[in-house]
Amino acid sequence: MVQDDFVLTTRPLRVIFAPGATEQVAAELDRLGMSRVLVVTTPRGARQSDRLLTALDHRAAGLFDGAELHVPVQVARAAEAQARRLEADVLVAAGGGSAIGVAKAVALEAGLPIVALPTTYSGSEMTNVWGISDEGRKDTGRDDGVAPRVVIYDPVETLTLPPDTSATSGVNALAHAVEALYAHDAPPLAGLLAEEAIGVLARALPRVVEAPRSLPDRSEALYGAHLAGWALDLATMGLHHKLAHVLGGTFRLPHALVHAILLPHVVAFNEPAAPEAMARIARALGSESAPAGLRRLNRTVGISATLKELGLGSEDLDTASELAVRREYPNPRPVERDGVRRILQRAWEGR
Repeated sequence: MVQDDFVLTTRPLRVIFAPGATEQVAAELDRLGMSRVLVVTTPRGARQSDRLLTALDHRAAGLFDGAELHVPVQVARAAEAQARRLEADVLVAAGGGSAIGVAKAVALEAGLPIVALPTTYSGSEMTNVWGISDEGRKDTGRDDGVAPRVVIYDPVETLTLPPDTSATSGVNALAHAVEALYAHDAPPLAGLLAEEAIGVLARALPRVVEAPRSLPDRSEALYGAHLAGWALDLATMGLHHKLAHVLGGTFRLPHALVHAILLPHVVAFNEPAAPEAMARIARALGSESAPAGLRRLNRTVGISATLKELGLGSEDLDTASELAVRREYPNPRPVERDGVRRILQRAWEGR
């Protein structure tokens, strides 16, 4: 069926994808006319930043290595203060969603451009979505000012990503593509990107977990994450992402693993209301159904945790359900408290 009613909005963006592409960061900064770089990363990223700092040479004004999961507001303020103190004119975000998220929070307030060097499969580098946590709540929004100007994908930088982190990060990426396929406002391009991303990730992730140092498999997984992030940017996310933000921002659960645990359950909930999208997801996974294919992929890459095992208490399920329905947002199936409570119960028990 041809989609004859849609709106497509794009932004200027330069994407470089190649093994060893980190070495091109200096040329890209020169092309932008930027010369005082604040590198934003995590403590783990700082320990692996030698190649990047060497490539930046005299352009490196400083390093902020305090990026944290879910972008706590105090961390964002500390990074912004350092950027202003150093008179930085550009942010280089090196790492996963935490590093890129903190850079976006700084850009939101300080107006600095971002060059992103993703080292996980989070997809944040391709979007204008920001998120900040404060007092047990995670607020998110969209602003073109936080979208990176340049994204440099270097699969070499993902070779040291542990297999378990690779698995959860990859399924997190796949979740972006899944929700893009049934988003109410997704243009045809988003669907094409999403279906291709699901297929690529479903093939690559088991191989990455089995052979983490395989550069071709790492390249394929990073390519799939790129496509999924692009699809995420073109569509409004639904219940799955809302639940992940609630569980992460309020209960401080790990973002990517929560996505992976929730995904089969939310897809099963939405399945009756989005048959065409579910057929495309199942086809991309090579499965008889979308929920079954997602469950199988989780098992294959070693994801078996439950929300209970992550430390979420049974008494927290009611609170999370209430928070998830507090505001209206688009989703194929109407979102009501009892339905959300059933999803969380199943994800908590692992059913």
